[in-house]
Amino acid sequence: MKVTLGPELAPHFHEPVSWQIWDAKYRYREGTQLRDQTIEDTWRRVAQAVAAAEPETERARWAERFYQVLYGFKFLPGGRILAGAGTRHRVTLFNCFVMGIIEDSLEGILDSLKEGALTMQQGGGVGYDFSTLRPAGTRARTTGTIASGPVSFMHIWDATCATLLSTGVRRGAMMATLRCDHPDIEAFITAKHQAGVLTHFNLSVQVFDAFMEAVRRDLDWPLVFPAASLESEPLGDRPIVYRRWTGTDRPVPCRILRVVKARALWDAILRSTYDYAEPGVLFIDTINRVNNLAYREYITATNPCGEQPLPPYGACNLGSLNLTRFVRHPFTPEAALDWEGLRETVAVAVRLLDNVIDVSGFPLPAQAEQARATRRIGLGITGLADALIMLGLHYASEEARRLAAQLMRTICYTAYRTSIALAREKGPFPFFERERYLESPFIQALPEDIRQGIATYGIRNSHLLSIAPTGTTSLLANNISSGIEPVFAYRYTRHVLNANGERQSYTLTDYALRLWHQLHGETAALPEAFVDAQHLDPFEHLKMQAALQPYVDGAISKTINVPPDTPFSTFRQLYDWAYDHGLKGCTTYRPSAVRGAVLEVVSGSMGESTHCCSIEREAD
Repeated sequence: MKVTLGPELAPHFHEPVSWQIWDAKYRYREGTQLRDQTIEDTWRRVAQAVAAAEPETERARWAERFYQVLYGFKFLPGGRILAGAGTRHRVTLFNCFVMGIIEDSLEGILDSLKEGALTMQQGGGVGYDFSTLRPAGTRARTTGTIASGPVSFMHIWDATCATLLSTGVRRGAMMATLRCDHPDIEAFITAKHQAGVLTHFNLSVQVFDAFMEAVRRDLDWPLVFPAASLESEPLGDRPIVYRRWTGTDRPVPCRILRVVKARALWDAILRSTYDYAEPGVLFIDTINRVNNLAYREYITATNPCGEQPLPPYGACNLGSLNLTRFVRHPFTPEAALDWEGLRETVAVAVRLLDNVIDVSGFPLPAQAEQARATRRIGLGITGLADALIMLGLHYASEEARRLAAQLMRTICYTAYRTSIALAREKGPFPFFERERYLESPFIQALPEDIRQGIATYGIRNSHLLSIAPTGTTSLLANNISSGIEPVFAYRYTRHVLNANGERQSYTLTDYALRLWHQLHGETAALPEAFVDAQHLDPFEHLKMQAALQPYVDGAISKTINVPPDTPFSTFRQLYDWAYDHGLKGCTTYRPSAVRGAVLEVVSGSMGESTHCCSIEREAD
């Protein structure tokens, strides 16, 4: 299908929807006055804004270098950076946050709600661990009233998010997590089974190694809560176990309130996901075991899309390398990656994201303190599937996984070497403790020269890598495949909101398919590399995620598309495989009649109608 482009779209936009995304989300306006006349103005604005963190004599040079990696969508900063950098808008440049620990009192709950509202008002998505809230049916210590449980309070957050949306704030995104040993875990699992409930939340269960062992051994599983919070309860001689609870730095005595079969609870989690696509699963011990800052933080939540496990008040500072821009001679026998160009872009992108920390505002002082003390960034990739197609590689092939792993390894090592150089120039992140940082399993697996560099000079950023879903920014970049996802479909209908808040529908063509047609004509037969998400075995999705995880110190946002006729027994095996292969979490999507589709495959294209939830979960 040939798209006729007006002069306002050329030369950077190949599809009208890409111009629309820019105009609605990222184009700088002051009232009715347009400040960005072209996308090049947007790139220039962002480049100059982040270069302000450099010494005055160096700003012009770095502004130009930043502009060059932004030009042509080679590097895609997070949506908040594109929308907010260099503007007069009072917004944060960080996409998402994990909020502080919710104190188990009405005052504490309302304080946390206020913090979340202020963060969402400035454009940040929020993640919460609700495990600190006492289970339904227990008594509050001070008032003697009966607690309604964490799920009931999630409805207040959901209503607040909806209210903020009605005032013109961008689409809200929230993550709620709950421990798998919390007494209200069953209510959490089924919280979204009713249509229209908690629509602004993604849900994930914190799953521990001990729970997985209990599942496999078919053991009992105690549901517990800290005993100190249950002093007014007539619990008799119910036994005590010790657990490290959210907000504690060591195991504390917890009272066993109920006992369930671990395998039955696990099946309930997975059955809900099988039927309703939620909750997701966070393998929380894996997350903490390989955390570079395990010596000073305990993580129990992630940002709304799951690519950044974060401590209380931690923040996501995201950007993605557009891999399609590094394929030379696509669809020819000479097709190859520009490795040197990739490394050069990584080095500049790391510096750009590091500068964002210094030029961004923050909704809360605690968020600013956490971001500046750890200097976390999340450099990732997008367009992987399209790049593989352009190189003639089938997404499910071993060769594709090897190349993808080589790509991520190159990005990882280059990013770490760049951060070491930045530490030598500007100083390491304030929470850096040399010996303890070097003990991290992730750091231990890096090459000797990187570990020696950290030992000698320190490192500028505690974490450097995460892979986001990049749904909107990938549309901006001419509908490249998003994140590490396979192509959803080669032609599909997408519904987006314009600058006036009106819903518009666009029929989109995948970037790689459009390029193939330009080079070979629309009647040329497609190579075997053109495979979409619906025609891949779910385990092939997981294998790609597993191939990249060793080179990502954050996490990977990935939705495993599962055919509707997949037996539950096979579905269950996906999660066992993910856990056994060291993944930090797992999110699946099996099409169902109870869920509508945001993406609708055009008749005659490859694939069937379904909803790729990772695209809509992105908070950019």
